[in-house]
Amino acid sequence: MSRPEITTPDALGDESVVELSLRPQRLAEFIGQERVKDSLRIAIDAAMGRKEPLDHTLFFGPPGLGKTTLAELIARELGVNIRTTSGPALEKPGDLVGTLTNLRRGDILFIDEIHRLRPVIEEFLYPAMEDFKIDIRLSEGPRAQTITMPVERFTLVGATTRLGMLTAPMRARFGIVQRLNYYPVEDLGLVVRRTADLLGVTMDEEGGFEIARRSRGTPRVANRLLRRVRDYAQVKATGHVTKPVADDALALLDVDAFGLDDMDARILRMLIEKFDGGPVGVASLGAAIGEEPDTIEEVYEPYLVQHGFLQRTARGRVATPLAYRHFGYAPPTGVQGELL
Repeated sequence: MSRPEITTPDALGDESVVELSLRPQRLAEFIGQERVKDSLRIAIDAAMGRKEPLDHTLFFGPPGLGKTTLAELIARELGVNIRTTSGPALEKPGDLVGTLTNLRRGDILFIDEIHRLRPVIEEFLYPAMEDFKIDIRLSEGPRAQTITMPVERFTLVGATTRLGMLTAPMRARFGIVQRLNYYPVEDLGLVVRRTADLLGVTMDEEGGFEIARRSRGTPRVANRLLRRVRDYAQVKATGHVTKPVADDALALLDVDAFGLDDMDARILRMLIEKFDGGPVGVASLGAAIGEEPDTIEEVYEPYLVQHGFLQRTARGRVATPLAYRHFGYAPPTGVQGELL
């Protein structure tokens, strides 16, 4: 079986290169998300047994949980190539013509942030996904000519952090839909230990647990924190990561015992101190802290909501009693009575 071709951005930063090197090479090596892995294993084995391409697959969930990694692992398990792009990068159908016509049978087209596809791109993809044909316009105007070209039977793998923003016709065209959930601390501990072994970091169990506990349920965050703790241990300690070393390093990074970082704290403090705990719209909140509303909704809010620091209501965002207490404030009586 030939090694699948994986296309990546032309220019990768040091952090991205390290992140790529830490990714598992087989589906069995992927830590966590057992239900998702079991379902994918069955679908992959069935497709290979029938010698057919895998059904179009959609992964959704918060960022950093392994959606891109799973797409690459599917390609490796099937022994096919994968072409990678993202929704914002596709501005016109012509951006996809070359990729689709060069796909071989069973190859994977991976589209990250698929919820951000322009409507014209979605409409272009519909016949490609269903009938494996694409319509190419040769000219513009009232006499425009269109030719239909066949493409090989391929698998579209999409990833999104905002399933609700994906149009119903697009969602309906995916045969496999899987949600990725935040990781429990136990699984994150395995991620941290595996990464430490790959990076050659010596670490005791308590040090690894402390990093895992503050990693927001997200492997990408766990790997990033481990690299920063490694740097701290190398410069300020003996190079060995212990719990005290991890505590000191994470305090320097403004990552508290709940895994909340500086931006989380800014969001919650702004909500409490300036907006009286809410409700306030995400656009107003973003303007107050100098952050894009989409970033607040996709990156920060899911963790804050799931862990009880923030509530989304029809009128806007509301700080919970837990958020008040976390920052040393007494919850207002109305808030306490309404939310507890």
